[in-house]
Amino acid sequence: MKRLRRVTEAEVISEFLKNEFYHEEFHRDRQQWEHLVLDADITNERENLLRRALLFRRRGHMWRELPAETQWWQVQIEPGDLERLRVFPRAHWLRIGRGNFYLKDVAERVRMARRDGRRRDFISKIQSLSDRLRVEYDNSSVMLIGVDEARPLTILEGNHRLTAALLASPSILQSRFRVLVGFSLLMTESCWYETNVRNLWRYAKHRMCHLYDREADTERMLSQLEADAGTHAGYADPMVAHKALVEPK
Repeated sequence: MKRLRRVTEAEVISEFLKNEFYHEEFHRDRQQWEHLVLDADITNERENLLRRALLFRRRGHMWRELPAETQWWQVQIEPGDLERLRVFPRAHWLRIGRGNFYLKDVAERVRMARRDGRRRDFISKIQSLSDRLRVEYDNSSVMLIGVDEARPLTILEGNHRLTAALLASPSILQSRFRVLVGFSLLMTESCWYETNVRNLWRYAKHRMCHLYDREADTERMLSQLEADAGTHAGYADPMVAHKALVEPK
């Protein structure tokens, strides 16, 4: 694995949110936030806070389980890395993996799976995506987490795309995506990287503490930022401050 450059948490959140933005949680105010998501300015701290709040609508429970001191890098996946990649074990992946979640094994199970029963639509989706990746360029970002380059890496975001890419060809997996990896010596304390009773208990406590997630409340965040913008930029009208924050540049 070759480290290409350090990336900020704001950039990772921005890329993560792009991949999530089609979900129902964003339908009601998609037009309001679309430019912040699809045309992100990661040098703008106010925008970064709003993108974080938007991501936390769906993934706050996930992001909080990552160590605070996680360092993010854009990397180049090399052939030897494929043996260490693991899918994120949730939903259909639990049934496909059957306790073994290494990407190469999961991809082979998908390849051999019958397209019937409860998994029919899931398998068809992966196969269809694999066919598309053979002929179309995809520069979207996938996110991995791990302790370091020598140990296993878990796919935090991108199970479908990486499985489909490997079904097509290992070279396609290595060349189609921007790969962002979060490294931390404390990653073994995250239930997304290592599932054990201790980590799951910590996760359950965090979920209970954030049944109402203040960090995902975009209206509260926007009101706070409007007040700050009005104070620091001299806006007398709160609506002027609002437009300064949410309208395209």
